[in-house]
Amino acid sequence: MTSRLFSLRSLSAAPGPALCAFGRFRRGGGCGGGSYTQRRGNSGNSLTKEESRRRDKVAETEMEGKDQFSFNKSRAEGRDKKGRSLELKERKLNPVSTTCYVQILGTGMDTQDTSPSILLFFDKQRFIFNAGEGLQRYCSEHKIKLSKIDHIFLTRVCSETAGGLPGLVLTMAGIGEEGMSVNIWGPSDLEFLLGAMRSFIPRKSMLHAHSFGLDQSNYAASSPSRAQDDSLADAIVLIDNEVIRISAMFVRPVNQKISLDSDPGEFLRPGDMSVVYACELPEVKGKFDPVKAASMGLKPGPKYRELQLGKSVKSDSQDIIVNPSDVLGPSIPGPIVLIVDCPTLYHTHDLFSLTSLSGYYKESGKVVNCMIHLGPAVVTSNAEYQQWMMRFGQAQHIMAGHEIKNMDNPILQASARVSSRLNYLCPQIFPVSGFWPNEYTHLIPPEKRMDLEVISAENLLKFHLRPISQLGLDRSTIPNKLTHEHIINELLLEIPEIKEISRQISLLWQKPLNGKTMIPPVEKKVPMAEETWLKQCCMASDVSMEKRRLETSEDASLPAEGSLRKRFRDYLDTPIPPYLENVTREEMELVFLGTGSSQPSKHRNVSSIYVDLFEKGSLLLDCGEGTLGQLKRRFGVKGADEAVKKLRFIWVSHIHADHHTGLVRILALRSHLLKDVARKPLIVIGPRPLERFLNAYAGLEDLDMQFLDCRQTIRTSEDTVQANEVASSLFALGSKMESFKRKPGNLSEAMHVLDRLKEILSDAGLNSLYSVPVRHCPEAFGLVLEAKDRVSRIAKVSPGWKVVYSGDTRPCPALIEASKNATILIHEATFEDSMTEEAIAKNHSTTKEAIGVGVSAGVYRIILTHFSQRYPKIPVVDEVNVDKTCIAFDLMSVNLADLPALPKVLPYLKQLFRNEMAADDELDDVQVSVTY
Repeated sequence: MTSRLFSLRSLSAAPGPALCAFGRFRRGGGCGGGSYTQRRGNSGNSLTKEESRRRDKVAETEMEGKDQFSFNKSRAEGRDKKGRSLELKERKLNPVSTTCYVQILGTGMDTQDTSPSILLFFDKQRFIFNAGEGLQRYCSEHKIKLSKIDHIFLTRVCSETAGGLPGLVLTMAGIGEEGMSVNIWGPSDLEFLLGAMRSFIPRKSMLHAHSFGLDQSNYAASSPSRAQDDSLADAIVLIDNEVIRISAMFVRPVNQKISLDSDPGEFLRPGDMSVVYACELPEVKGKFDPVKAASMGLKPGPKYRELQLGKSVKSDSQDIIVNPSDVLGPSIPGPIVLIVDCPTLYHTHDLFSLTSLSGYYKESGKVVNCMIHLGPAVVTSNAEYQQWMMRFGQAQHIMAGHEIKNMDNPILQASARVSSRLNYLCPQIFPVSGFWPNEYTHLIPPEKRMDLEVISAENLLKFHLRPISQLGLDRSTIPNKLTHEHIINELLLEIPEIKEISRQISLLWQKPLNGKTMIPPVEKKVPMAEETWLKQCCMASDVSMEKRRLETSEDASLPAEGSLRKRFRDYLDTPIPPYLENVTREEMELVFLGTGSSQPSKHRNVSSIYVDLFEKGSLLLDCGEGTLGQLKRRFGVKGADEAVKKLRFIWVSHIHADHHTGLVRILALRSHLLKDVARKPLIVIGPRPLERFLNAYAGLEDLDMQFLDCRQTIRTSEDTVQANEVASSLFALGSKMESFKRKPGNLSEAMHVLDRLKEILSDAGLNSLYSVPVRHCPEAFGLVLEAKDRVSRIAKVSPGWKVVYSGDTRPCPALIEASKNATILIHEATFEDSMTEEAIAKNHSTTKEAIGVGVSAGVYRIILTHFSQRYPKIPVVDEVNVDKTCIAFDLMSVNLADLPALPKVLPYLKQLFRNEMAADDELDDVQVSVTY
């Protein structure tokens, strides 16, 4: 039998497959494409330095022409300055006078898309266990300083527990003048994850990572029986200093259908290994007795402290050595916390027989004060599991796994508050976020607990460990429960006129009924699992009828002339384009899952757009961190699963982290949901570096996908066709795809995927898809989607809609050309109009430039997105040329039938946020620009 390698490895110590490289790729977006600018409102000196830096940067920028298409050529080609090396910070520890507690960070508690994190807090050190998607957004919401984190431990290595790690590392690298780095600990599976992350994380923000346990190459040779190998019986001590001792114990799944003597290579895979962490604080020294110290010839001073630290000292007046035991009372054993992640019932056999845990059972003499259980309720409510819990005596058990009862209280309250206010203002395009229908409550199983100290975890719940006088639970930091009704009552008190504004907006969705102008009923609190308007008639098809009626109507119920009535007449005077004639609400809907740039914030998630084609399937355009959580906030937990299962393909614009780090979570979930049904791999279209990342990550989790390079979906004009190009009918009749050098085998595989994509497009009612090279970074693209023509019941043919998505870009001729006569242009608008220099330096667009692209191309509607996080709720938009424009918000849902009314909503949105147009202070840690 091949021997197992059981070791502790520092992945940052020497070059190897787990080191991060490829310095030309950088963190995406916002206040500068992998960089974060000083927040507005800083003092004069800092602002002067920022302006000076900005001028120097722009002066160095290579301009491509001197017109509206200026851009940073160095950045677009990946030749701009590389980042700096990041070193770990050493903090001075204080073992005597310290505050310590463990705290539940409730990421995913409401949406059940990711594992909660656990914070172990000391005055001078911070430890976090698990870093699922949404962790840094959560920290922004609750003012948890990322700059204070020293170590991150993973209980398992998978997208559920580590999905937020890439973004977290990149964000910490942008903190302060020198950047921050962090120690990352996990089982040997960690090497798979870090090997994949090197595709887009630069070498100079190298991860200080440490893996331990079974070597990856020996999984198949390992045995499921611990009796055959004592190496797994011992805990591995990871950290042992004067304030904390952290050790790790391994738990492997044992498939009960397989004999314990059989080869585990049949079922043990990377990502299956789970880790139990034991956190032990040193004993609390007994109370110092100054009377005894004086009797032994000691004077008050530094020697008192030495004795309290456990060191012997020489007497000041006697020829003796004074030992700590001579002057200190009896010591108190240090508190112990166990963090247990038992993800499946298959892991319970190994957990219960874990000999390294026997030293913590009540018969051992040790006292475990707190146990935090991360396993799901189906595991922790099992009778055998609870019998095992009793072996730890009177320990306080905190059940932090996914439970249904946590679904009715949003963890991200700031974004839930904004979404609820938007829903009250215009429920037609803003569904409620974060509040779940009561239908779930009957699914909560009755709690069956034995004689145990058991409570369910709540967001920000604490268990104090030091000082010893405060040992125990602390609920004082748990946020108050937020309800939809409370938010709306608060809104009405703050802006009393909002009720009338909401009524005015509803008039834009009026429909004639029996000769009367009627406002369709809208449920204010709409369960996200339902499509509110799914069965209603198309508003656009009624506009011409309404216009004729208003021209002759003197109905007193209509608004007075000169106010809203005139505005409504003007709205109805706008001609309905042919591609909206007779359109139904089951045609297409855009759901904006993330509308911020660079990094998640408490109000806006990073880029992702869900294109719902209803019974014909769905698509994802970009897939930033937290995309799955946003789907669950929009459609509900079960509805999001259905949304993932019906995905036809995913398209990613470029390699910046804010556009793709949520992808593996979506792919892994889809693979799991469809594991028992016949299916084909999901097609992912993206830039080449993304393929390297996905292929490397596939060693950790089954992603069940096929990759297609964006360059294979570029449509070229006939006059540039090369002799070696391959004809394809993918895009449009007579067009050809761009060719490039690839190995024949790869080209053959690509052609197979292209053939599949053509079938998928046809089944989804799409006529064409093609990518457009744009000006942002190497291999950055925009996208064009064109629907098939519609044929009515009377055989009338109407042209299909056309949607263009810019990705991240400067205004460029190629995108304008591709956007001609589009139904919708979704364009990034990272910066306000006064920040053109920054936009050029970072190869982003201002709001005015984005609108200008749409106006030049003659598009029907422009939706602005990808806003800098310096604009926390609503960006700055000029009043000029906004008659076609709308601002995107997270969870905003734009149905094709609602496009005529869309621009009319913008002025009302400004009323809602009239007191909040200035920059927020949520990016306290992020002070200066950093380029990787």
